[in-house]
Amino acid sequence: MAPPKKDTEAINLRLPRELIEAIDNRRRDEPDLPTRPEMIRRALVQWLEMTDPDR
Repeated sequence: MAPPKKDTEAINLRLPRELIEAIDNRRRDEPDLPTRPEMIRRALVQWLEMTDPDR
């Protein structure tokens, strides 16, 4: 799944090596092997859905 081309903004994010390794390990479990940025997007969307106070 590619990110949308419209209405996006690039961000620069520094993460500890251990967190990057955990993200890479988790993305290898996905059937479509998403890119690292896509895996971070998926994780953020899932977290936002799980923590939505209106749910």
